[in-house]
Amino acid sequence: MRTQVGIVGAGPAGLMLSHLLHLAGIDSIVIENRSRAYCEARVRAGLMENWVAQLLIDTGVGERLNREAMVHDGIYVAFGGEARHIDFHKLIGKRVYIYDQKEVVTDLIAKRLGDGGQILFEVEDTSIHDFDGGRPKIRFRHGGAAQEIECDFIAGCDGFHGICRPSIPASAWRGYDRVYPFGWLGVLTESPPPEDELIYCFHERGFALFSMRGPQVSRLYIQVPPEEDADKWSDAQIWGELETRLGGVRPLKRGKILQKGVTPMRSYVTEPMQHGRLFLAGDAAHIVPPTGAKGMNLAIADVRVLSRAFEAHYKSGGEALLKDYSRTALNRVWKGQRFSWWMTQMLHRHSDEIDFDTKRQIAEIDYVTGSVAAMTSLAENYAGLPME
Repeated sequence: MRTQVGIVGAGPAGLMLSHLLHLAGIDSIVIENRSRAYCEARVRAGLMENWVAQLLIDTGVGERLNREAMVHDGIYVAFGGEARHIDFHKLIGKRVYIYDQKEVVTDLIAKRLGDGGQILFEVEDTSIHDFDGGRPKIRFRHGGAAQEIECDFIAGCDGFHGICRPSIPASAWRGYDRVYPFGWLGVLTESPPPEDELIYCFHERGFALFSMRGPQVSRLYIQVPPEEDADKWSDAQIWGELETRLGGVRPLKRGKILQKGVTPMRSYVTEPMQHGRLFLAGDAAHIVPPTGAKGMNLAIADVRVLSRAFEAHYKSGGEALLKDYSRTALNRVWKGQRFSWWMTQMLHRHSDEIDFDTKRQIAEIDYVTGSVAAMTSLAENYAGLPME
C-alpha cells in the first residue's frame, strides 16, 4: 500500500488528523490494533475546550455534538461546606462541552469511512521503519497476512504504551516525568449528577470530582492511593465516601454503578515530538493528570498544528512548519502541563495531617474562588487558551 501520511492509532488524535488531512486533499491510512467496537465503546474523558468543539462543528463532525453535548458555563469548587461557582462565560465569554471521548471517536470513524477513508482495525505486530530517510514504512499483520504501507510521513498517535515513541533512538529524545502519590477511583453510575456543572471538592479525606456523561449518567471520582484495588471497594463504601467528600453542598442521588477502576496520576512529556519523518501526537508524546481536563484537548491541538504543517509541505514544498512542529506543539503542551499540575496540587490532599501545606491549600482555594483576576486566569486555561 502507498499513502502520503501513515497514521498509527485510531484514537481522537489519529482520526482527527486523518480527517483534517482529507479536507486538505492529503491521503492517509489509519491502522489500529483494537477493534472498531472497542474504540467506539471505551469510556474516557469527555470535556472539550471551547475551540475543540467549534473545530469539530466547523469541519463537519459536529452534528451529534450540537444535538447531544452538555454545554457548561463554568465549574464549582467546593470546600469548607460551600460550593463556589466560577463562571467562564461571564469572565471570558467561553463555555466548555461535555461529550464523551468515545462519542468523538464514533463520529470521526463514521465520517472518515463515509468519506472513503481507510481505517484498518485489529492489526497485529506493528512496527515502523526507515523514518530517518525519505521512504518510511509501517509493517503489520492484518487478517493473517503480512502487510506494509509505504508513506511520506508517519504520525504516531498510538498512545502512551504504543510502539512509535520507543522506536525513536534513545539518544534522540528525552522524557520529562512526574508521578503523583495518589490515583483516582472512578465510577460510572446510572444516576443524575448532583449539579448541572462539574463540582471539584477539596475535603479533609481527599479530593473528589462530580462529573457527568449525560443527564442520568454520572462520572464520579475519589482520591485514593495509586496502588488501590478498586474491587476492594463495595458500592456502599463508594457512595458513602462520595457523600462525605461532597460535604453536603448538594444532595447526591445513588444509582447502579456500571464501571469502576483506579487511574494513577502522572505527568509526562517527550521532547522533541518528532524524529526524521516520524511525528508524535497526543498521548504518544505527553500525558497529563485529568484534573485540568486537558488530555484530549492537547491531542487535538497537536494534530491541528501537524495537519497545517503537512498541508504547507504538500502545497508549496515548505518544510518550515514541519521542522517547527515540536516547538509549536510543546509551547501549548507545557502550558497544559502547568495548569494540570496546578489544579492537581491545589485540590488533592498530600498528607493525612492538617499541616502547613493543607492550610496553604485552603487559603489558595479561597483566593482562587474569590478573586476575579484569579478566576479569570483559571477560566482562560480551563476553557482553552487561544490556538493562534
